[in-house]
Formats: sequence, C-alpha cells, structure tokens
Amino acid sequence: MSAKDIFHEAVKQALLKEQWVITDDPLRFKFGNVNFRVDLGAERLVAAERAGEKIAVEIKSFLNPSAITDFYAALGQFLSYRLALESIEPERSLYLAVPVDVYQTFFQYEFTQNAVQRYQVLLVVYDPANEVIVQWTK
Repeated sequence: MSAKDIFHEAVKQALLKEQWVITDDPLRFKFGNVNFRVDLGAERLVAAERAGEKIAVEIKSFLNPSAITDFYAALGQFLSYRLALESIEPERSLYLAVPVDVYQTFFQYEFTQNAVQRYQVLLVVYDPANEVIVQWTK
C-alpha cells in the first residue's frame, strides 16, 4: 500500500469546502489484472440534475528537487489511471491536483503547458496552507 501524499488531507478538506462528498479515500478499482488506487473519489449533485458529477483526484506535492521528474511520474500515473477509468467508470472525470506555487511556476513553462494541453490533463490547483481550491482547469 502506497503512502498518502503529504497534502492529501489539505486537498480533501478543500474539496469538502466546495461541497464535494468524498466517496472513496482512496478510490480503488481493477482493470483486467491490474489494481489501481487513485487518492480520492468524490461526487456532488449538480443543480437541476438528478445525477451527480463524479471525479477522481490524484494528489501530487511536487516537493522533490526536480519538478520535471515529478511531472514525468505524475503524468504517467495520470494517463494510466485515466485509461483504466474510461473503461470502468466513464462518467468519472480524473483530475491531477497540484499545489498553487508549482502551478504558478513550473506549470507556466511552455513545455508543461503543451503537455497538459496535448494529453488533456484536468487540473485542480490547491493552496495547501489554506486548504482551498484555487482553480479548476479543463
């Protein structure tokens, strides 16, 4: 069993503040012979709809000395999770949660922006100190 990210609880609290219901902590599922474990599963009712919006959130801290190395790992994990989720729970959107300071620096680089756009990475930008979501990107 892998350890929770250092900012796991901060992101969880931030989602709760935005009226998300945490349904899975972690969200576990199996695709073929492979077991997956995304940090959080959440849902909330969307106004005027009976069905709720469902998301999965993979939380990253980007605390290692090399942001690009962290990005390589996060992107590979994100793409693998999304591929599996598309078959198991196609109605659930997968988000990569990144700290606001990393988003305002590393995620502004041309390479990072191109990769996020090309691979259609949905982002949740969070402030770990204040336990709030700063931005959702699609």
